[in-house]
Amino acid sequence: MALLLACAALAAVGCGKDKTDVGRSPVIGKKGGDKSAARALGFPAFATKNTTRVGGADPTADAAGVARAVYSGTSATTRPLAITLVDRGDWQGAIAASVLMSPPVRAPILLSDGGSLPSASADTLAALDPTGAKPADGAEVIRVGNVAKPKGYKTTSVGGSNPYAKAAAIDRLQGAAVGHSADRVVIASGERSEFAMPAAGWAAKSGDPVLYTKRDQLPKETLAALRGHQQPKIYVLGPPDVISDKVLAQLRRLGTVTRIGGKDAVANAIAFARFVDGRFGWGVVDPGHGLVFVTAERPLDAAAAAPLSATGTYGPMLLVQGGGLPASLVQYLLDIQPGYERDPVRGVYNHGWIIGDEQAISVEDQSRLDSLLEIVPVNTSSPAKRQS
Repeated sequence: MALLLACAALAAVGCGKDKTDVGRSPVIGKKGGDKSAARALGFPAFATKNTTRVGGADPTADAAGVARAVYSGTSATTRPLAITLVDRGDWQGAIAASVLMSPPVRAPILLSDGGSLPSASADTLAALDPTGAKPADGAEVIRVGNVAKPKGYKTTSVGGSNPYAKAAAIDRLQGAAVGHSADRVVIASGERSEFAMPAAGWAAKSGDPVLYTKRDQLPKETLAALRGHQQPKIYVLGPPDVISDKVLAQLRRLGTVTRIGGKDAVANAIAFARFVDGRFGWGVVDPGHGLVFVTAERPLDAAAAAPLSATGTYGPMLLVQGGGLPASLVQYLLDIQPGYERDPVRGVYNHGWIIGDEQAISVEDQSRLDSLLEIVPVNTSSPAKRQS
């Protein structure tokens, strides 16, 4: 199913290409007798047995591809109620706006280039043709910040003088759509994008808003937003050198506070994937899950990919960083690798979405991820384990 859904996405944005392998974009309908037919189908970059890639060369293309994979048809039931437009330079606004992918709005993100729409976004908006049904005041396009205003669509705008105010405004819009404020809030760094990225997938899935803080000071806009939630459960995403204990002390006056964090961005995302507290958290400590892989170097990819955490196989967002697979990520995937004793057909399976082209996550790393996600006999060592 994931492969079929991604076909529409990658037909539009293509897989990453390099000088030695031109024509990797998937081409449907190639016959076996055609020259380079196998390569034209796009494998293995397009997909492997356990991974599917949305292979945009930038987050704008990735957002368009993801939106078309999630909303793949033309009937009212396979089109979104609305889409969210965010500027391609506004990672804070984009990650906070991921919450609008949760019920009841269910709006995927597309990226704007200031006041104009890039071709990938414009074409995808036309293809998605949002219905504009309630909620969100009947709006078909939700504009976050100073972005394009597409003609022919009813729009609603969300703004703020800084990232903290903008995130608070998005929170209010989501609360109005739901009919009440959330009783759980994620506090992320407004300064360190790589530590905030995993919040996008969770917000899209859960409807829990993302508000931002500085390292040593809770901004007044975030303070006011939290007061509106009336003593919520507050989950702080990041270690003390990203969000200090001083900020946690301020937060404890506004609700119950729990920190989730790892020593670096990769470990931080893994800690969030593992974490569970009642109805909050992924709690992915066993096999049988969807996973979304993004590179820490492209923070907008987190918002672009957020709908994949909230549909299909669902699942947390994990980071690669600096090229290659970090040891902590490999170990985590080994911890949740599926196994079987007698028959793999009776097992459970992991699936990974790869976000970005081969410059973001290489085909070699994709192949290794495929091996780490593969179901293996429990009484023998897997190829992935032997590699590690």
